[in-house]
Amino acid sequence: MTTHKDTEPRLVFTGQAWEAQLLKSIMEKEGVSAYINNEATGNMFPFLTTPGMGAVKLVVASEDYERAKELVREFEKDRFE
Repeated sequence: MTTHKDTEPRLVFTGQAWEAQLLKSIMEKEGVSAYINNEATGNMFPFLTTPGMGAVKLVVASEDYERAKELVREFEKDRFE
């Protein structure tokens, strides 16, 4: 049974719009629903992102938080290697 607490939004990533879009796509392939916040601001003012006020945020349900964080870690590790 899903409760309100299980579906509470949790922030898993903050960064540039293209990174959030790519991560969202990766998560959806893995069965994790993700939502992007501040996408319009991030696209209009990319110089304000990371960690600025225009940063795009990727959000998932609490029940998917651990899996989503794992996918973010893999993405960031692969990105910097």
